[in-house]
Parts: sequence; structure tokens; C-alpha cells
Amino acid sequence: MRFLVVGTGSIGTRHARNLLALGHEVSGWDALPERIDLALRTVPGLIAAEGLEPGLAVRPEAVLVCTPPATHVTVARQAVEAGCNVFVEKPVAHLSDEVPALLDTAKRAGRLFAVGFNLRFLPSLRRVKALLDAGRIGRVHSATASFGFYLPVWRAGRDYKENYAVSAEQGGGVLLDAIHELDYLGWFFGEAAELCCAAGHVSALAGDTEDLAEVTVRFSSGVLAQVHLDYLRRAYRRDLEVIGADGVITWDYASRAVTVLGPEPDRVEVLGASDDGPNENMYVAELEHFIACLEGREEPLADGWEALRSLRMVDAAKRSDAERRWVSL
Repeated sequence: MRFLVVGTGSIGTRHARNLLALGHEVSGWDALPERIDLALRTVPGLIAAEGLEPGLAVRPEAVLVCTPPATHVTVARQAVEAGCNVFVEKPVAHLSDEVPALLDTAKRAGRLFAVGFNLRFLPSLRRVKALLDAGRIGRVHSATASFGFYLPVWRAGRDYKENYAVSAEQGGGVLLDAIHELDYLGWFFGEAAELCCAAGHVSALAGDTEDLAEVTVRFSSGVLAQVHLDYLRRAYRRDLEVIGADGVITWDYASRAVTVLGPEPDRVEVLGASDDGPNENMYVAELEHFIACLEGREEPLADGWEALRSLRMVDAAKRSDAERRWVSL
């Protein structure tokens, strides 16, 4: 197949490299010439598109939108109108307002619309979902999800001040950047009913986006979840604890370990973490799934409407913080 990657920063370059390894033809374009130049030097086989419109004119089977979030809707709409299927990196947009119309346009045009939530393709996190779906810990009462890492060291060799993460205008901030937590909680527990959030720029980091957020979510299913997100933690952390009537499930991204505690007080079962393999595997699996969707063999695990759910939670979190109140969804 022929793919066009729009935005050749870290994630765009990663997707281009993996698509080429899977045997496909990949062109790339970026609004910053120095970025596409770097991608061409570091990704053997990548072809430079002369621009967005020329890249779309050759009618690739799909366009991967890997630009800053504030441009996702514009680029994705151009791709759909050019007759292309679309894969948009998370978040689907920086605001939810224009997303439904975009999704309706894609549906009317018969175009596939998928969103890149790579953690859904991590075997250890999928194991958590399987345990929950099987009722392993009974009725779920609460969940606590955490993510934290120091933004300046996210991408080696790149000044974090050049990252869209520090720019509200480009769709940065830890609520959007770390939207994975809100996504997988919605994947596990369904629609959110209401939430409350306290967030802000509390550190000496550059930029005008929130670098710390504490979100409490009440799901329609009755699950009460607490989500901690930050750009501040010097030691990486991403983990989850789910408390049910008959036990507890924990997941740790760093070790890839899934642990089931209970129902007896002294019962501990640690499920193997080796299935996850190298970190790159989930990104490859994500693209293999997208290709299977293009071929009609599978349906998107995270389509635009799934992605809109977590984006609306971010919108509500920002409104809650600004208005100092619970917000209904």
C-alpha cells in the first residue's frame, strides 16, 4: 500500500519507519523543512512529498496525521476530501467542537477513520481489560491511573521548548499529551457521567500549558476514578490500580507486570510481563491492525468516536478547572 505521513516529528518518523519495514511505500511531508530533511536522513526508503496537496494528489491508501493536535482536524479533513483513509495520532484534535462534523464527513465519503492510541495494543494492558471483562475482581468500585515524567527529557537531543507540548495554541498540555489514561479508562468502564479537575502550570518549565492535572471521574457504570498527570516527575511513572468487590488488579507500564490481589487477603498472582516484548512491538501491532482495517479484515479498535469520548473528557476537565466545579458530560 501507499501511505503519506504528514508531520515527521518523533511519532511520524516512527510510523514511517514501521510501515516501510512492513513492506509498504511511504511518503512524508512536514511544514518544517528541517524536520522532513532529518526524517529523510534517518529513515531509509522514505520519499519526500513536494507538499501536502501534491502528496494527497497521488491518492495514497491512507494518510497518517502526525502534526500538532491543533492542526489535526484541518489536515484530516483535507485527506478525507482527497479520497483518503485517515489515521490520526492521539488526541484526535485539541478541541472536540469540530470533530463530529469531520467524522460525519468521513463516514459519508466511505473513508476509514482511526486514531492512534498505542497503549491499546500493549499486551499487558489488554490483559487488564480481559480480566475486567471476565469479572475477575467482581464489580469494579474504583480506579487510580497515574502518569508522570519530566518533559525536558522526553525526547533526547531535542529542546523541549520546541515541543508543541508547551504551547496551548498548538494543542499542548499534559491533559492532551497524556490522554492515554482517559482513553483506556473509557475503554474499560464506558462513558463518563461527570468529572472534576484541578490543573495548572505549577513549575518553572517554559510554556503556557498545564504541567500538572488531578482529575476525578465518575463513570455512568458507577466506577469512580482518580487520574494523576504531570510533566514534572524526574523518574518515569505510568501505572493503574483497579479495586473491585472481589479483589484488586494492578498494572505497571515500566515492568509490564499485571498483578491480581485477592479475594483472599494473602492471595497474590503476578501474570507474566514478557508477552509485551520490546516497546516498538505495540506501535507495529497498531499499524498492522490499521492495515487489516484498510483491507476490510478488522474494525478499528479506536475510531474517531472512541477518541472523541476521551477528548470530551479533556474539554470537561479544562472547564472544571476554570470554573472550579464538577462538570457533566
